Amino acid sequence: MPGSPAFPAGVVATPHYLASSAGLAVLADGGNAVDAIVAANLVLGVVTPYYCGFGGDLLALVHDGGFHAYRGVGRAPHAATVDVVRDRSGSDQMPVLGAHSVTVPGAIDGWFTLLERWGTRSFGDLARTARRHAADGFTITEAAAHRWLGCRRLYRSFPDWLAAYADVAAGAHLRQPALAELLDRLAADGPDGYYRGPVADAIVDAIAAGGGVMTADDLALHRGEWVDPLRAEFRGHEILELPPPTQGVTALEALRIVDALDLERDDVDRHHLMIEAMKLALVDRDDHVGDPDTMRIDPEVLCSDEWVAARRADIDPTRARRPTPRPSPDGGTAYLCAADADGLLVSLIQSNFTAAGSGVHVPRWGINLHNRGSSFRLDPQHVNAIGPAKLPMHTLIPAMATRGGAPWLVFGAMGGHGQAQTHLQLLVRMLVDGDDPQRAIDAPRWAVDPGTWWITAESRFDQEMLRRLVDRGHVLRTGWAYDDAMGHAHAIERLAAGYRAGTDPRAEGAALGH
Repeated sequence: MPGSPAFPAGVVATPHYLASSAGLAVLADGGNAVDAIVAANLVLGVVTPYYCGFGGDLLALVHDGGFHAYRGVGRAPHAATVDVVRDRSGSDQMPVLGAHSVTVPGAIDGWFTLLERWGTRSFGDLARTARRHAADGFTITEAAAHRWLGCRRLYRSFPDWLAAYADVAAGAHLRQPALAELLDRLAADGPDGYYRGPVADAIVDAIAAGGGVMTADDLALHRGEWVDPLRAEFRGHEILELPPPTQGVTALEALRIVDALDLERDDVDRHHLMIEAMKLALVDRDDHVGDPDTMRIDPEVLCSDEWVAARRADIDPTRARRPTPRPSPDGGTAYLCAADADGLLVSLIQSNFTAAGSGVHVPRWGINLHNRGSSFRLDPQHVNAIGPAKLPMHTLIPAMATRGGAPWLVFGAMGGHGQAQTHLQLLVRMLVDGDDPQRAIDAPRWAVDPGTWWITAESRFDQEMLRRLVDRGHVLRTGWAYDDAMGHAHAIERLAAGYRAGTDPRAEGAALGH
């Protein structure tokens, strides 16, 4: 019967089956959606450190009758300036990896903040499965081994990282006892066990060894923030995204641009218009989005009628636009979502950014520090120039949508610059074509790279349609079927009775529950 332990009323969707099963077990034991998503996220931090983990950031959107947006984005060190990073790195470009790319990790504070407001289980209880996988180990799959191989190539100049993961291969059993100890400390001491004391000291020492300037005070001062979500209409539905420094406004701007255009046929005209709208929104993101305290334009302006109409008028329906290429560090992320029998909905995203992050590993505690600071610029005039205690422009965007004023869809995707692009494509599939979440997620996708403005399109697209895109001036390369470069999307649709969900076949995840 619904709600019994054998049939948990609720759903959890993540990019790894071990995390999804951990979240489902919490729902089956009577926990709520926040309990389930924290348990799942902790497992992801252990089994997919090439996506997310204990040295990254976290953002979430929660519905409990109202909508609540949490921005767990860490700041640059107080001593970080354009001149300091230039002098210490010997470069006039922001380093993608290494100590200067590390900002204060926000995930740990985020987990405890969510649990304090909605949780019904202790952190220690929810961390048991993650701790078991860390202490006792888990088996590496073929797909995971491919990611680990890419990480080893990326971090070949980071000896602490290599020492921790050099032997990871398909079929291997990976144990991470230092992470198990970290989970024990967090269960005993809460977020202070991370942002103060021995863990904080070890983080500071690891960053200092790489020439970075983060201090214990930088960590101790971290606090996530509750913020108002940004909202915009698309096809009669209200879409909710996180505000700057995230790129939520980018997804909303692109949706608003195409909302007045003819998208009814899944053909070259539709995809050309969507790609062109996405290019314009990405240009606006890189020109205007950063720390909200230093932005020179209100983000709501980017979704205003006047702005959107002007951008729409810039689209040539027959010819591709070729903007100037831009610096564009990209990265890996984990998106996950959950819903329970009481209607509590959670859209959460957590990330180390580039693969396993900066390459700075903290051996004593098994932490891989993220590289969110790589999004900063070393141009002092740029809105996203690095500065003391500044928030970097962020790609992480958990999302929701309403229908008739009621919550309808919980959705999101990993994929760096591709996240806003996936939001656009999923919503067009669902609200124009009428697809359910799984069919929309399964559909072929494309992604625009703002570093080159090349388009990667999955091979499952109609080849004649792709040829016609090239004829219109798009620089296109064909990716694999179900290409991992398209990111991993998940979604939960709220129905009149219960839920239906979708999980991305490009990942190793699952949507479990009902």
